[in-house]
Amino acid sequence: MSSRSIEGENPLYLPQAKVYAGSCAISAGIRPAWELPAVPDLTIRLQIDRAGNCVFDESITTAAFHRKLPELVDYLFQCQPFPDGAVLSTGTGIVPPIDFTLTAGDLVRISIEEVGTLRNTVVAGIDALNWLVDAAADPRRRPDIQLS
Repeated sequence: MSSRSIEGENPLYLPQAKVYAGSCAISAGIRPAWELPAVPDLTIRLQIDRAGNCVFDESITTAAFHRKLPELVDYLFQCQPFPDGAVLSTGTGIVPPIDFTLTAGDLVRISIEEVGTLRNTVVAGIDALNWLVDAAADPRRRPDIQLS
């Protein structure tokens, strides 16, 4: 998830626009690439629901990626070993209109064919993420906000 307010100030701020609390959700379950069928063209779908209504729904396929997944993996492992594996975050290529802004309570669903669906509810403000610090200190804690 990119922050348009950071990215909009200067295109050179793109790395900072992608690294902030809550910007990169990863599922509790990860499907390793070697478990996927040999499908070069997986569908990725982004849906955003607001107050029970779908306000954005778009999809793309991995075939549309400028760089193919094997090439990205090769670059990732060229300079550094990852003995326990790595998560490669490619982005989706799906960009809502420039006037679209997420709001607290929006439900964001990202589905990848053969992989699964990640669901997250948008929260506002850094205090909404305090549970992350608590969970790091005691992994048995559950968030006090509803995340799906």
